[in-house]
Amino acid sequence: MVGESSGYKDYVAGMLAGVATVITGHPFDTVKVNLQKHNTSADGIKYRNGLHCAARILKAEGVKGLYRGASSSFVGMAFESSFAFGIYSQTKRFLQGGIDGGQPQANVIIPSAAFAGGLISFVLCPSELVKCRMQIQSSGSLLPRSTRYSGPLECAIKTIKIEGVKGIFRGGFATLLRESVGNAVFFSTYEYVRHQMHLQLKGASSKSNQLVDVGVGIMSGGIGGILCWCAILPLDVAKTIIQTTPEKNHTRNPFQILQTIYRVSGLRGCYAGLSPTLVRAFPANAAAIVTWELSAKILGMSRD
Repeated sequence: MVGESSGYKDYVAGMLAGVATVITGHPFDTVKVNLQKHNTSADGIKYRNGLHCAARILKAEGVKGLYRGASSSFVGMAFESSFAFGIYSQTKRFLQGGIDGGQPQANVIIPSAAFAGGLISFVLCPSELVKCRMQIQSSGSLLPRSTRYSGPLECAIKTIKIEGVKGIFRGGFATLLRESVGNAVFFSTYEYVRHQMHLQLKGASSKSNQLVDVGVGIMSGGIGGILCWCAILPLDVAKTIIQTTPEKNHTRNPFQILQTIYRVSGLRGCYAGLSPTLVRAFPANAAAIVTWELSAKILGMSRD
C-alpha cells in the first residue's frame, strides 16, 4: 500500500476506485434493492430469485433499467470511495506513526476503517436514498404514478419538499452502522489476504510484478467484498426499507425492522438480495482495489 504521506492522492485514487465500483456493480445493486424492497413485504414475494428480478427489469426497460439511479450512485460512490480510501489510509498511517507496511495490525486497521466508514455515512446516506428510490421504479406497475421521479434531482427535491431536510438523511443510523462495520471487515480482510498472498508470491520475477499485483488485488478485494457483505447485508436490508417506505412516521430503527422482517419472512428475509449481492461483491470490490492500487502507482505513491 502507501508508504509515505500522499495527501490528496489518496483521495484521487479512492475516487477512481469508486467509479470502477459503480460501472462494475450497479446492475447487481439494482436487483438487490428490488429484492429487498419487494421480497420482504407482508404481501408476499414478488421475485423468485435474482435472475427472475433481472429478467423482469430487462424485459420492461432494457439495460438502462439495471442502471436506473446510477447517476446519483456515481456521485455518491465517487465521494464515498474517495473519503473511505483517503481517510482510511491517512488514519492508518497516523496510528502507525507515519510508517505503512509490514505485518497488518488489527488494532490499527479496524479503528481506521470503522472511523472512515462512520464519516462517509453522512455523505453516502442522501445519495443512497435517492439511488434506492430510483431503483425501485424498475418495478413499474407496483408504484403509483405520483410517487415516481423523472430523475435523481427531482427525487431529492421532492423528498426535501415533503419530508424536510432531515428526510434526505432518512436511514442515517442504519447507514452509519453498515459502513462502520462493513469497512472494518473489508479492509481487515483485504490487508491480511494481500499480505499473505505477497508473502507466498515473493519470488515472482520483476517482469511479472505488475501482473502479480493485479492478481493479488483481484483476490484480496473480491474476498474482502464477499465477507463484508455477508456481515452487513441485514443492516443493508433494513436501510433499504427505511429509505424506500413512503410513510413519514415509519420506524427508522434498523433492529426493529429486522425483527419485523424475521417474523414475516424468517432469516431469508433478513438476507434478501443475498445472491446478486455476492455475485456483485467479488468483481465490484476487486475492480475497486485494482483501480485504487494502479491509480496510486500512476500518481507516484510509493508502496510497501
